[in-house]
Amino acid sequence: MRGVIFDGKQPRVVDDLEIRDVGPGEVLVEIAAAGLCHSDLSVVDGTIPFPVPVVLGHEGAGVVAAVGPGVCHVGPGDHVALSTLANCGACAQCDRGRPTMCRRSIGMPAQPFSRGGRPLFQFAANSAFAQRTIVTAVQAVPVPKDLPLTSAALIGCAVLTGVGAVLNRARVDRGDSVVVIGAGGVGLNVVQGAGLAGATRIVAVDANPEKEALARRFGATHFVDASAVSDTVAAVREVLPCGADHVFECVGSTRLIRQAVDLLDRHGQAVLLGVPDSAAEASFQVSTLYLDKSVLGCRYGSSRPQRDIALYAELYGTGRLLLDELVTRTYPVEDFAQAARDARDGRVARGVLTF
Repeated sequence: MRGVIFDGKQPRVVDDLEIRDVGPGEVLVEIAAAGLCHSDLSVVDGTIPFPVPVVLGHEGAGVVAAVGPGVCHVGPGDHVALSTLANCGACAQCDRGRPTMCRRSIGMPAQPFSRGGRPLFQFAANSAFAQRTIVTAVQAVPVPKDLPLTSAALIGCAVLTGVGAVLNRARVDRGDSVVVIGAGGVGLNVVQGAGLAGATRIVAVDANPEKEALARRFGATHFVDASAVSDTVAAVREVLPCGADHVFECVGSTRLIRQAVDLLDRHGQAVLLGVPDSAAEASFQVSTLYLDKSVLGCRYGSSRPQRDIALYAELYGTGRLLLDELVTRTYPVEDFAQAARDARDGRVARGVLTF
């Protein structure tokens, strides 16, 4: 079968992947579409360390092909969106409703794939850049069959991360002010999540002025073109003189993390969603935090995927959540290299690979 692998040197599309049989508590999914997220590219450039060889992809949707013993919530033919959380459901963190903190779901990549007799790792417990993948039952969330799979795929990362960070981690409230640094796939979902939460002033910041129209389409009330101003913080403060209640950094730049802290109002929160190099260190003036300001990490939107994916699919069905508009372009999986170039160059909100 076809898939995109990374061997430690370069990514490439192959057509001779093999996958083992589905086991107890597992679901075999025929992938229809998979979004190309910067996290996939971060594995390739080394920003996210991961063992190789690995099958890439982690933002996918498709049709259930088979289920193992013990799986009852989905069956063959069901449409599913996939999460990256293979959480156990039984540990203290899962019991508290914090599956993103399950220690059994982090740092233990499986090897369900092989090629030429050699095992390959599964990225983010998912590997959606393969024609077929195996996930744990908790990762497969049923979605309505009238939800396009190219759009459903994006729920599993960009939407869960962006909207989830707003609703679950920051808990943005009605009337709050929000600044979103980076208007890519995750940033746009922070913008629309802020609108869902009732924020009244939502400022999107990006160095690409062409992203303004889409940011406003997703609910931004203001847009700051960082490439056109000498001082981005000053430009944002023209809109929010006292600073913002919430600032979301969606790029993964230590310089922008500092900007996020500098933009906070009293009792404000800076939420870090972008992924810098694993050894990167950020700095800020400590005294600025003493007015009850906070810097928050956020993994995967602090989401509970079985609940949240179904919720976001329902909001899409009622016209309250934009998904189709996130899909700038679709690419056959064979065009992975072009899709990666377009993503790196900021030409797409989300490119989606199709099988």
